[in-house]
Amino acid sequence: MTEVAFWILTSLAGGRQHGYAVLGDVEQLSAAAVSLRVTTLYATLERLERDGHVRRAGEETVDGRARRYYELTKAGHQALALETERLAARLRPAESRLTAPPVAPSCSAPATMSWGFAR
Repeated sequence: MTEVAFWILTSLAGGRQHGYAVLGDVEQLSAAAVSLRVTTLYATLERLERDGHVRRAGEETVDGRARRYYELTKAGHQALALETERLAARLRPAESRLTAPPVAPSCSAPATMSWGFAR
């Protein structure tokens, strides 16, 4: 899953939203680490819709501008849950190492072992 798809699905996990609301939500959720272009947002939403992860959930016109709403599907919820678990599985060992006291490197290779370095 791409980072953009992850953040869009995360945004829609909070409920039905129109595209421009997703833009702002992604920026807020990612602590401004991800700032989507409109073209990237809609291209990704179209792909997620084709993949069955999101669906259109209505349209309305506000101040003369059409707003298309999207929502997460069951498949999208499952995909986001799987990606979240995959990321958490990578995070746990890193956090464990960062909080553990450093261990001195062991150099237990026999003196006769050749490491293939040129002398």
